[in-house]
Amino acid sequence: MNISFKKPIYFLALLLLVPKPAFAMHIMEGFLPAEWAVFWWLVTLPFLIIGLKKISNLIKDHSETKLLLGLSGAFAFVLSALKIPSVTGSCSHPTGVGLGTILFGPFVMSVLGSIVLLFQSLLLAHGGLTTLGANAFSMAVAGPFIAYGVFKGAQKIGLTFTFAVFLAASLADLGTYVITSIQLALAFPSEVGGIFASFVKFASVFAITQIPLAIVEGLLSVMVMNFLVKYNVNELKLLQVLNKTQEAK
Repeated sequence: MNISFKKPIYFLALLLLVPKPAFAMHIMEGFLPAEWAVFWWLVTLPFLIIGLKKISNLIKDHSETKLLLGLSGAFAFVLSALKIPSVTGSCSHPTGVGLGTILFGPFVMSVLGSIVLLFQSLLLAHGGLTTLGANAFSMAVAGPFIAYGVFKGAQKIGLTFTFAVFLAASLADLGTYVITSIQLALAFPSEVGGIFASFVKFASVFAITQIPLAIVEGLLSVMVMNFLVKYNVNELKLLQVLNKTQEAK
């Protein structure tokens, strides 16, 4: 065998054989019934299709923003890889989607967040391929849309840029796990109290771990955004992240 082909094959073999499943997705591999796994894939796909078109147009029209696009994906990858045990069949972790949403909007972050989850499944053995649709919907679709709504709303009522970033990132994190609790409650309704009772149980356990994580994620997002405001102001103006008052400072 040609030596130029050996290294990639050995590397691929290490990726596939050495890592052991960590079941570290916020809904772990194989935990959802098949019909719910398929349902969440179908719900998520339209957002990914629209997001891919927006990324294509963004790169075509403003190629200078590719570095920020990569930074947004890397930020989400690193933060969401920091997982701690939570509800049975699940785990808690920061999501990192608020920063990219503020920069590029929710549809673009839907694609980046889904790629992050896919890479974690394949490269970090975090599991979750069968539940990827559900995990992508809660973290990469619902989370970014919450972040976008909160950020725009905070700016509209005159909150400071820093506080708006903090609220958007923190509430996107918390919102992701509210959606995850709904997904789990729909799939596993309680025998007594049904879906609502099950939702309260899942959300209550998640809250213990997720509230402090959301606060930490909000603070980290503010730190990175402050750095970008200082050194990437032209790109932020191009992406219309800063309003006129902030641009004047």
